[in-house]
Amino acid sequence: MRVLFNCLSAMGVRTGVGHHTAELLRALRRLAGQRQTGADLRIDVYPSGGIRWLSTIGARLFTSLGREGNAGPKSAAASAPLTKRVARGIAAWGRAALDRHARSAFFGRPHHLYHEPNFIPRPSDLPTLTTWHDLSALAHPEWHPPERVAWFERELPRTLAQSTHFLAVSGFTRREVIRVLGVAPERITCVHNGIRAECRSLPAAIVARRLRRLDLASGYLLCVGTIEPRKNVLTLMKAYCGLPAPLREQCPLLLAGAWGWNAAAVADYFHDQARSRGVRHLGYVRVGDLPALYNGARALVYPSHYEGFGLPVAEMLACGGAVVASTADALREVAGDRAHYVEADDVDGWRAALARVIHDDEWRQALRHGAVERARSFSWDRAAAETLAVYRHLTSGAALASRAASASRAA
Repeated sequence: MRVLFNCLSAMGVRTGVGHHTAELLRALRRLAGQRQTGADLRIDVYPSGGIRWLSTIGARLFTSLGREGNAGPKSAAASAPLTKRVARGIAAWGRAALDRHARSAFFGRPHHLYHEPNFIPRPSDLPTLTTWHDLSALAHPEWHPPERVAWFERELPRTLAQSTHFLAVSGFTRREVIRVLGVAPERITCVHNGIRAECRSLPAAIVARRLRRLDLASGYLLCVGTIEPRKNVLTLMKAYCGLPAPLREQCPLLLAGAWGWNAAAVADYFHDQARSRGVRHLGYVRVGDLPALYNGARALVYPSHYEGFGLPVAEMLACGGAVVASTADALREVAGDRAHYVEADDVDGWRAALARVIHDDEWRQALRHGAVERARSFSWDRAAAETLAVYRHLTSGAALASRAASASRAA
C-alpha cells in the first residue's frame, strides 16, 4: 500500500495543524518500519526532494515576513506594503514550483491513496482521505480573515466530492462535520491527536535552567496559542487585571503566542492596561521550549471560544499540570474531569478561578491529580495505528469494488 501524504502544513513556523501533520507523519513512518504491522505501508511525502527543501525555506521566510512584532499588530504597519510585496512574490514563485511538482506527485505515480491532513486536498484523481481539525472558518466566519473564509467556501464543494473518507481529530469535530456539512456518519472517523513525547513531567532543576534562558522563573499562569479572536485572550486579561495586586505580583500571566489576525483590540488592552499589571507577552515560543513552560506554570489558563481539539490542554495534562479551561466541547472531551471549566465570556468566573488557582494549593493539587493518566490516552503511535486501519479499509478490495459500483451508478 503506497500512500501520498501532503506535508506542506508542517513547513515554516508550526501551529496546531503543522504539529499534527509533522507528528502523525513521524509516527506513520515508525509504523511503516515495523515488520509486523507496517510491512505493507509505504509513505511518500509531497513535496519531496529539492522542492521540499525550497518550500521549507520559503514557508519560514514567508512566515517571518508576515508575522507582526511582539509589540503588537500596529508595530508592523510601517513596513506592511514592502512586506506584502515580498511575501506575494515568494508565494507566487512557490505556487508555480509546487504546481509543477504536484502534477507529477498527484497524477504521475501509482499511489493507492492520497492523505490530506490540512482541510482542503489538492485536486487529484486518487482516492482521497481528508482530515478536518475544526469547522470554525465555516461555522464562525467572524473569527477568520475574509480571504480564508472565501477560500474554504470556494473549495468546499470539490473537497466533499473528491474525498472518499474523512478523519476528524475529536468526536466533537466529527459531529460538527456531520451536522454542518451533511457528511454521512460512515464517511468520517474520529482519530484523536497525540501528545509529543517531550511533553512530560520534568525535574525542577531542568525546568529552572531552561526557563532562565527565557528570562523566566517558575510560578506563573500560562496561556498558549496565537492571539486571535476565537482564543478569547481579551477576556482572560480583563479577568486577570481585576485581581488584587498582591495576587498579580505573586503570579504573572504569560501569553505564549504570536499576534494573529484582528488582534488590535487585544494589543491595545495589553499595552494600555495589562502590561503594567503583570501580563507578559512572550510571542511565538519554539516547540522545544514548551515542555519547560508547561512544567514551570502554576496552571494553564485556556479561555478559547472554540477548539477542534485543544493541544495545549492535552500537553499540559501530560506534564502533570493544572488546567483551567473554557467549557468548549472539545476541551471537555480532551480533559474530562481533570480540569476546572469556566464559561468563555464569564469575566467574574475567570477572575475567581484565577484567584483560586493562585492562592489555593490544595485545590491546585487536586486539579493535577490524575492529569498524566488522562493524557496517556492521546498518543501519536495510537493515532498512526488508527490512521493505518483507515488506510487499509479504504484500499481493501471491498472498498474499491464499492467505489467502482458507485461511480458506475453515477455515470
